[in-house]
Amino acid sequence: MLRSLSIRNLILIDRLDLTFDQGLCVLTGETGAGKSILLEALGLALGARAEGRLLQPAAAQASVTAAFQVAGDHPVLEILSEHGLDAAEGGLILRRTVGTDGRSRAFVNDQPTSVGLLRTLGAAVLEIQGQFEQHGLLDGARHRLLLDAFGGLSGGAAETARRWQDWRAAAQACAEAERDLAATRSEETHLRHAVDELEALDPQPGEAVALTEQRARLMHREQLVEAMNAAVTALAGGSGVAGADREVSAARHHLERAAERAGGGLDPVIAALDRAAADLADAVAGLESFSADLDLEAGELARIEDRYFAFRDLARKHGIEDDRLPELRAQLRARLGGLESGNEHLADLQGAREAARQAYVAAAQALSAARAEAATGLDRAVNAELPPLKLEKARFSTRVEALEEEHGWGPDGLDWVTFEAATNPGLPPGPIGRIASGGELARCLLAIKVVLAGLGAPVTLVFDEVDSGIGGAAAHAVGKRLERLAAERQVLVVTHSPQVAARATHHWRVIKESQADRVATTVVQLDAGTRREEIARMISGAEITEEARAAAGRLMGAA
Repeated sequence: MLRSLSIRNLILIDRLDLTFDQGLCVLTGETGAGKSILLEALGLALGARAEGRLLQPAAAQASVTAAFQVAGDHPVLEILSEHGLDAAEGGLILRRTVGTDGRSRAFVNDQPTSVGLLRTLGAAVLEIQGQFEQHGLLDGARHRLLLDAFGGLSGGAAETARRWQDWRAAAQACAEAERDLAATRSEETHLRHAVDELEALDPQPGEAVALTEQRARLMHREQLVEAMNAAVTALAGGSGVAGADREVSAARHHLERAAERAGGGLDPVIAALDRAAADLADAVAGLESFSADLDLEAGELARIEDRYFAFRDLARKHGIEDDRLPELRAQLRARLGGLESGNEHLADLQGAREAARQAYVAAAQALSAARAEAATGLDRAVNAELPPLKLEKARFSTRVEALEEEHGWGPDGLDWVTFEAATNPGLPPGPIGRIASGGELARCLLAIKVVLAGLGAPVTLVFDEVDSGIGGAAAHAVGKRLERLAAERQVLVVTHSPQVAARATHHWRVIKESQADRVATTVVQLDAGTRREEIARMISGAEITEEARAAAGRLMGAA
């Protein structure tokens, strides 16, 4: 609720600090006293348009500060958190300053912010009902939310929103798969040509390394043959290939003859000569084998070089290393195979998308039917409130309009909800904000608010001109309904009706006073005695009579 309002240097107000409380808060005063200035100041703190004309002539800056008390679970705290703003202890402080050039600055809990955020926060804690810009009940975007709250449709609305998100997710997955498949199809010819080239080459794992090694051997065959011949000559010792082996055998024979007399001391030497003989035999066999391989590969150099360079060319074409060609072939095969499997996968996704759409439509249609039923009940309840408010010829209706899929379907369902009214018989209903008379509009909004009392987050309600052009029983009915609303939440009313003022929980009088060469507006809170005088003034006019005082007492007593 609104706890306080502080105004500095605004039009006729030099300095004003007001403290408010729960219940029905009434502002009264003579015409032109400055009641509208208070509402203009409040609107400025809530993000309304700022103008240089608002400043007093000698002032460099005007400011308005509105402080609100909010519960720990109020939605406004979530808005603060989303924008990285700290919450004031136990409340919300909205402040606006305006300079002589009309430029303004906005503050939330003494932290600078944008006017847009100030407006968002203000709308979450206070509504002004009357002849103002589109806010409160005149904001058509809120009508659906109010209808859903009245009909208790939060569960159906949440289910519809969830189904919408499921449908959007399925549609996005389907669109991505379609794009991927289209991209793959666009390069299908290139893929098939690349695979055909790789299939013709048929690269095997490790083959590129083997080809490199074979080519290197063959390219250095003469050097290898020369080295092997020199090795054979060295082993032969000038006496043939078996020279070294014969010398080792002779040495072993001599040692064996003397071994018995050595007492086993020559055994390790003999064993070493055995191993040397075996190693010599292996070396000779290796040389013969390698030489034979060189002889066999001698005619393969052309073939090996052709395949080696085929590997190099194809690898260079794809920008990879030679030994990765088998891996590339497997990848390209998989991508081609994905064309067939991609069609199947896309068909599955398209089926899931259609199923999600049908689930959304079913939930949204059930919500639409529930809204139509709730609209009938809301119309009945609001229309029952209109005759006592001297709107017996007016008719209220809730229009639930089906939207086109391409331009209107969304998480809120298939409908656009609009509150409409007709104040004269025979005329078609139109948007509620287009009712010609400001007083009729204010009373119609009051009727709707009475029906919707207690729904949604608690906000302070401000009514201006709600009693315009009425008196007697109609004014009594307005006061009674404002009193009912004030039992649920804080209500501020600017009124000229004594019947309304008599029901106030708290009462302030707005006074315009002459000060030297200028006039100024001030506000005085009234007690029981001064309230009676003010209500008597409202009844009788400039001259307060005893009869007016008695009538004021009766009104206050009845209230």
